Amino acid sequence: MLLDGRSGASVVGSVMRAGETDRNDGVDAAGGGELDFGSLGRSLWRKKWWVLAPSLAVALVAAVGVNLLTPKYKSEARILIEGRENVFLRPEADKNAERERNVDPEAVTSQVQLALSRDLARQVIRELKLGEKPEFDPALRGPSLVRTILGFVGLARDPLGMTPEERVLDAYYERIAVFPVDKSRVIAIEFQSQDPELAAQVANAIADTYLQLQQAVRQEQTRLAGRWLAGEIEGLRKRVAEAEAKVEDFRGKTNLFIGTNNTTLSNQTLGEANRDLATARAQKAELEAKARFIRELLKRGGPIEASDVLNSEVVRRLSEQRVTLQAQLAEQSSTLLGSHPRIKELKAQVGDLDRQLRVEAERVARAFENDAKIASARVESLSSSLDQLKRQASSNSGQDVELRALEREAKAQRDLLEAYLAKYREATARDSIGAAPSDARIISRAAASNTPYFPKKLPIVLIATLATMFTMAGFVATGELLHGPLATRGAAAVEPSFARPDPEPGEAVSEAAPANDESAGLTIADVAAGLREAGEGGRRVAVMGAARHVGTSVTAIALARLLAREGRVILVDLALSGPNLAAIAIDPSAPGIADLVRGAASFGEIMTRDRRSRAHLVPAGRVGADSAAILMSERLAIALDALARSYDHLVIDAGAVGDFDAVRMARFAPEAVLVAGPAAPELVKEACDQLSESGFTDIWLPGNAAASELPETTVAAA
Repeated sequence: MLLDGRSGASVVGSVMRAGETDRNDGVDAAGGGELDFGSLGRSLWRKKWWVLAPSLAVALVAAVGVNLLTPKYKSEARILIEGRENVFLRPEADKNAERERNVDPEAVTSQVQLALSRDLARQVIRELKLGEKPEFDPALRGPSLVRTILGFVGLARDPLGMTPEERVLDAYYERIAVFPVDKSRVIAIEFQSQDPELAAQVANAIADTYLQLQQAVRQEQTRLAGRWLAGEIEGLRKRVAEAEAKVEDFRGKTNLFIGTNNTTLSNQTLGEANRDLATARAQKAELEAKARFIRELLKRGGPIEASDVLNSEVVRRLSEQRVTLQAQLAEQSSTLLGSHPRIKELKAQVGDLDRQLRVEAERVARAFENDAKIASARVESLSSSLDQLKRQASSNSGQDVELRALEREAKAQRDLLEAYLAKYREATARDSIGAAPSDARIISRAAASNTPYFPKKLPIVLIATLATMFTMAGFVATGELLHGPLATRGAAAVEPSFARPDPEPGEAVSEAAPANDESAGLTIADVAAGLREAGEGGRRVAVMGAARHVGTSVTAIALARLLAREGRVILVDLALSGPNLAAIAIDPSAPGIADLVRGAASFGEIMTRDRRSRAHLVPAGRVGADSAAILMSERLAIALDALARSYDHLVIDAGAVGDFDAVRMARFAPEAVLVAGPAAPELVKEACDQLSESGFTDIWLPGNAAASELPETTVAAA
């Protein structure tokens, strides 16, 4: 029984089934007009020779044809692009520099074009005499009929209208392939020919000629550089000689000759005079200081301890005599009194020696003063000479500047000449075959192949045979479809449809028929099929009972398991007053939706699975006194919305109609499945009216077959 909640009235319907579908023809009767592949196969088998005969004929022709074709052989040589100069062959200017020559992809591509150049091709053709071979010159073997016809209609060039060189070059480029190997600096040179030995010879000749061209280019560059340097050196030698002659001539005219340490004589004399003047001044100051010191000692009357005085021979002798007299005086004083004549005599002698010492010191001081005067006179003389030299040097400053300019010019010319001479010596030394290596080397030479690369006999025969077979099979199938349609035989089954006649005003469920009798035709399978047909509208469904203990949980489990056969289903237990779904879960002790709403568990912790199907379960969890608050929580609405977005169907076990807010439940799931069970018709009608007024889109009222549709169910009727 289906109630339309949008109309607000009860509608009694029944499940109408069309006739039984004839399933004996082996064809899926999901809809009319589909292709009968069994009949198509039988038709192809009846006309198998229409397919096999042309296929065998084509296979035979292809086998004969590939054996008549002239085989072609391919050989390959490989060249590595790298710098081959070592430290002994580098120019002198580059020996101290770290040269890392990186070859970029553009450089490798440029070398490929060099290997494909026409100059290299002409040289290889000339060395191997390819123009004398009929394979490369069609004129030697006569023009082919196909080529002549193509040339006549303008689709190909006429070989006879070309020069022999052009014909050979065309044949040469048709058979050559030069390409860089991926992610490397290696160039592969492939050449094909009817003669395997010739293919290998041409590939190796191309590689050798490529290296010779590179080497010849470098040698030619070296020779050109040597010839240019030789001409420049001759001119530089003349210019250097002229510049040096100008320098020497200017020195002779201005007397700016070079002395020691590469300085002019005037500058050298000026330096020596300045040095002598400094020495004389130091000597004068020293003599004056010594004389002044001795005078101060004499003035104080103390002992004369100046080293210059003590070093005098006279002072030394007088000092020795005084020491002797002092010793005698001390000896006599021990036995004689001071008034004794001997004592007086000794004291007089000591005093006379002291006077002589002072006289000698004064003489030394006068000698120092005289030497100081001589040094002063020398200082004056040297100062006068130095001033004269300075005046002379200042007068020669302009000439000296001009001389330095001439010397710089001569030095620049001389340095340039020396640099050119060094480069010329390097160029002449490198002007030989061994000293000018190319920037590549052969790493793999071509060898004659014993296996032709064309034609590939077996693949050609197989492709031709299979193509003919599929083509003929397509023709046969098309003919059968056009002349004898291969359609399904038997009527297609009609999907269950739910009749929804317009209700009579005021009609009630109890007036139509007893609920249990009327709904006996609507099964849980029909409800599942109807929800699938509803598309997006049937993705959310709430299963509820008209009263408690009418089998609500059993119906919800049966519906979820049926939907899980063709999609992803999540079954949520919101019957918080009497939860039952944990009994069928793989983990009965897992937390549930109540724990998620409280924040005590996460989505990953509450998700479990049904033991007997692919359906996922969310049990009720630990339900307390706050079950009403949980049902009204906004977090519950968010969680159910997230689950509905992640699964194809959301099935809610809502319990009895009176246990929840029907308006809020309609927000969670617009589709409702009302389980009547043994409830009184008045309760069923009241529940239908309440659900209809709460905003449910459709209300499904199945019969009591839920338990029979759920084998081995261990859940008690809720």
